[in-house]
Amino acid sequence: MDKNQIIGIVLIGAILIAYSIFTRPTEEQIQELKRKRDSIEKLEYKKSQDVEKLAKLKQNANSLEKENLRKLNDTLLKKEFGSFASAVNGEKDFFIIENNLLKIKISNVGGKVYSVELKNYHTYKSSPLILFDGDSTIFGLDFFSENKNISTDKLHFKCNSDKKIINAEYDEKSISMRLYANENSYIEYLYSLKPDSYVLDFKMNLINMDNLIAKNITNLTLNWNIFSPHQEKGKEWENNQTTIYYKHFQDAVDYLSETSDTEEERVNTKLKWVAFKQQFFSSVLVADNYFSSGFLKHNKLENSEEHLKYFTTKLNFPYFPDEKNQNMDMKFYFLPNHLSTLESFNLGLESLIPLGWGIFGWMNEYFIIPIFNFLESFISNYGLIIFILTIFIKLILFPFTYKSYLSTAKMKVLKPEIDKINKKISKNKTMERQQATMNLYRKAGVNPMGGCLPMLLQMPILFAMFRFFPASIELRQESFLWADDLSSYDSIFSLPFEIPFYGDHVSLFTLLMAVSLVLTTKMNSGQTDNSQMPGMKNMMYLMPVMMLFFFNGYAAGLSYYYFLSNIVTFFQMLIIKRYVDEGKILKQLEANKKKPVKKSKFQKRLEEMAKQKSNTKNKKRK
Repeated sequence: MDKNQIIGIVLIGAILIAYSIFTRPTEEQIQELKRKRDSIEKLEYKKSQDVEKLAKLKQNANSLEKENLRKLNDTLLKKEFGSFASAVNGEKDFFIIENNLLKIKISNVGGKVYSVELKNYHTYKSSPLILFDGDSTIFGLDFFSENKNISTDKLHFKCNSDKKIINAEYDEKSISMRLYANENSYIEYLYSLKPDSYVLDFKMNLINMDNLIAKNITNLTLNWNIFSPHQEKGKEWENNQTTIYYKHFQDAVDYLSETSDTEEERVNTKLKWVAFKQQFFSSVLVADNYFSSGFLKHNKLENSEEHLKYFTTKLNFPYFPDEKNQNMDMKFYFLPNHLSTLESFNLGLESLIPLGWGIFGWMNEYFIIPIFNFLESFISNYGLIIFILTIFIKLILFPFTYKSYLSTAKMKVLKPEIDKINKKISKNKTMERQQATMNLYRKAGVNPMGGCLPMLLQMPILFAMFRFFPASIELRQESFLWADDLSSYDSIFSLPFEIPFYGDHVSLFTLLMAVSLVLTTKMNSGQTDNSQMPGMKNMMYLMPVMMLFFFNGYAAGLSYYYFLSNIVTFFQMLIIKRYVDEGKILKQLEANKKKPVKKSKFQKRLEEMAKQKSNTKNKKRK
């Protein structure tokens, strides 16, 4: 650097030093600044202390408010639920008891059976088959305690088991759920399940409840309400098979109408059991002794896709106010509607399967089902079983079919002579016509009812089959050819719209049944004289059309059976027609006319009555 630069730097440094000396605060100023800083720090500290105190005050106020609210809530709960107030609030928890057939979920809320799964079955959508499920399930006692109406359904029970899942195959087989009023007084639900069983034992124990339940009560009410789920393929048919059944104590089984939208019944007599019956499965509550009375109701759920009906029951059972400890022993049956399974309990549960009334039910129980079970024991294909069953039944009925055809052939041979009688005797003389016709039948040895009686004898089997196939759980989800479920309708084509009384699908088995019925009708019409009733022929051909609409939504197994039956009948008629000679029949009838005819007392009385009636008419005309 040159001389001038060095002088400049020295001057700048001197100026800065002089400035710092002259601007430095005095000792008094420094002390004043220190006093101000100390004052500010004290104010900040005091402010922080005040904030902490305020926070503590707020916290204490909140705690006091919560405590006051808790005490208020406890007071209100005590006022509404009395000794059971402590059971109102709590965490929901579930316990499972199961075996190889059932999986039963029990909730601590209400201590109730929350849901039931049948392990060996599935819905038509291949989902686990749940008989009922959800918080909407109601199961609990209603009674008066300390002038309060108590319902146990929403109260919290305590479970005696630490295990959440109990398998009855190798664990302990029972779960105890207790609703405490105090340390010594409680209601206990004891559930027990055995291996390989559809039966859940249920014991309701009332321990030291005599001082809590009103003394004027002689009956306790048990509420059991569920939503019945949609399980099967044909929803409409399933809905029409879903209802409440109940058995009177030591008496018959009855049920609510399946097809009504709402149905209810108040039973003022003793009941043995109540069943929520679905198409193929049932949930049944059976009293070891009896229920003293009950109220039963179902509502059809039109707008629900998941459920069919809502079941409501109120079951009363005796209560003795002077007894310290009481119990009510019951059993739940969660099971398929399988005939031999239901019969094994000897409780009348087989009535849950609608096999038909009177002779139709007997025909199913003692004839059709034994044959079906026999074939099932060594044939696994149910389509083949139905085929063999059809052949067997048609062979048994063949003598009746032959007699019917033979009688019809005799009537056909006599038709020319009957026409002569009708021409000879005017229409106004009805009694004379009938008498002359009956004389002709008697001389020829022909029974005009001979063609009808064999057909009437076949009717019980036809109607029995109508009830058998839709109710047979053996056919459930069993496929054959294009049908994926023989217990429900088969469909080869889904329509983009719904046809009234027909549906939104096309059932091929129903079509085949209708066509086969047309064939048998056409063959029979050649043997039948319809000249007296011209409209009968049209009616015979209208029947297949009616059945086409009627059976389109029915079980495919039923349409398949009727189709096979019609085809077998068609070939039987062909064979009979080949071997029955109408010329020989005519000769035999002519020979019968020459034989003396013995009139029975009944025939003589009919003739005398006809003559008296005719004479009376003639006198009136004169």
